[in-house]
Amino acid sequence: MSRDDVRRYLVTYDVAQDRRRTRLAKELEHYGDRIQYSVFLFDVSPAAMLRLKTEILDLVDVGEDSVLICDLGLKSEVSDKNFQYLGVERPITDDSVMIF
Repeated sequence: MSRDDVRRYLVTYDVAQDRRRTRLAKELEHYGDRIQYSVFLFDVSPAAMLRLKTEILDLVDVGEDSVLICDLGLKSEVSDKNFQYLGVERPITDDSVMIF
């Protein structure tokens, strides 16, 4: 399954409270790959990213926490070869798993 509008996003967070951080991490794991402790990689449609942003805002304290969302571009134009690991490499889900 593929869609022309699927984009790759890098999402990272800095959440002060353990409970909020755990809840956020569990939610993010539903959308994509955890590639570092607080860094996730998603291949999702713009509509799915909009839903995720709403869910993130429901889980964090915007006065205390920070979530960075980087749009890396269309999934079809982003290669896993652009990612370079120093140390232990984390697997990235194959192209067949996408959230719309």
